[in-house]
Amino acid sequence: TIAHEVDRIADRLNFLATVGSVAPFVGLFGTVWGIMRSFSAIAAEQNSSLAVVAPGIAEALFATAIGLFAAIPAVIAYNRFSHRLNKLEARMGRFADGFHATLSRELELGD
Repeated sequence: TIAHEVDRIADRLNFLATVGSVAPFVGLFGTVWGIMRSFSAIAAEQNSSLAVVAPGIAEALFATAIGLFAAIPAVIAYNRFSHRLNKLEARMGRFADGFHATLSRELELGD
């Protein structure tokens, strides 16, 4: 029963783990996209002034920030909930062991 309950609760942690591991790559993809836009703008304008490059660089930085903004809290939450789940599992295991020992003693005394 303990294993079943822990598995049931742990299933909900998958979303946090996925966001924490995937979001930086989504941000990195946005970063690459923004840099590519900057290079395209340089090629189209044949000019590398800040006015030409800035929009693509801004997009790249924004995409990086969004990826980190999603990933960091997800990883923190995952670690926190995972730690609490491990503590809960240990407490339930200790309770089950104590309850089993108490029942065993009572059954031995009852005979």
